[in-house]
Amino acid sequence: MSTALSENEVSVALAKLKDWAREGDELVKEFRFDSYLAGLAFAASVGVIAEGLNHHPDLHIGWRRVNVSFTTHDAGSKLTAKDFAAAEAIDALGYPR
Repeated sequence: MSTALSENEVSVALAKLKDWAREGDELVKEFRFDSYLAGLAFAASVGVIAEGLNHHPDLHIGWRRVNVSFTTHDAGSKLTAKDFAAAEAIDALGYPR
């Protein structure tokens, strides 16, 4: 079972990420692309990362954008270190915002 981060720990972790935001108990970011297929390719890459980390986000694929949101269900749907580690791994892909 995962441990939820304190409010202070969430604030510190969030400050280290680029363009991610907190919405309630979710960590979210919208990625924008030049084409629908580029967004779809990105979503597939996120899926591979998520599977490797065994921590899966909600993905919403739209026209030229993909919204990614994380929360940790086994921590009462709160934010944990898993969420921030997954966000960092996704950012390391180097896709634009």
